[in-house]
Amino acid sequence: MGFCSQHGKGRIVQVGGQYLYRDLIQQLKQLQCTYSQLDVLEIGRSVMGKPIHCLRLGTGPRAIHMNASVHANEWITSPLLLRFVEEIAASSVVASERWSREASSWLKEVTLWAVPMVNPDGVNLSQEGVTSAHVNADELLSWNKGSTDFSRWKANIHGVDLNDQFPAYWEEERTRRGIIMPAPQDYGGTAPLTEPEATALAELTRWESFELALSLHTQGKEIYWNYRDLEPDDSQTLAHRFAYASGYRAVKLTASDAGYKDWFIKEFRRPGFTIEAGEGVNPLPPAEFENVYAEVSELLAEAMRT
Repeated sequence: MGFCSQHGKGRIVQVGGQYLYRDLIQQLKQLQCTYSQLDVLEIGRSVMGKPIHCLRLGTGPRAIHMNASVHANEWITSPLLLRFVEEIAASSVVASERWSREASSWLKEVTLWAVPMVNPDGVNLSQEGVTSAHVNADELLSWNKGSTDFSRWKANIHGVDLNDQFPAYWEEERTRRGIIMPAPQDYGGTAPLTEPEATALAELTRWESFELALSLHTQGKEIYWNYRDLEPDDSQTLAHRFAYASGYRAVKLTASDAGYKDWFIKEFRRPGFTIEAGEGVNPLPPAEFENVYAEVSELLAEAMRT
């Protein structure tokens, strides 16, 4: 356990030139070692067998969910969410931390369930390209139109877009997309919840019955809060609170189905949000991490106050 960081000695969650699944695992081990109040659970496995981890922080009766890296090339959302969990944990035990005055009360009122990397196979593929580990290398290259550059890949390793996998007017989304075979993005599969990553997220959500859910994506500095007028009355108010805290725009989105946020609203009639973090092009450059985190963390902290 000699790798354990000490409180106040700098952040564990950092981003270098890339952020792979192994970086997540290394940082999770350090966080577990440093913060005894943080539980790390396995909620499922990816197509390639990688454990999909969920972090549980707090003991409060109100369950809140946050997830990241549903889309492979939006991998910067993983350290964004993980850094937030780290700062909350630090603030609950160290008096000089950013949210020290609030964190302890948050964690008595709320239990935060955070899944920082929903799509680990895709995250690695988007940054490393096809490697010897990929038994479907020829298919991946074919689906990527022969290119070895996977930096714009959003799907999982089956070529299925996980944010088109949820049973919320899935058929309409498939028709609108017009994509009928595996692809870097926008292919919703042969049916809802065929992919283990989407299934793991759906099962966790059903089991824990979250009051509020946020899914981190990139980019555009926008907050999507509605779905086919099925959202509860306070969703727009919450979206404007998040917008005020972060400087992002609350946007009423139409002509979009089958996403996690869509399904959460449809299934539970509770507030669900897609957060489009940062601005520019996907993938966002790692050099933007700290600036984007400064914005997103204020939004996530506001969610803890709801």
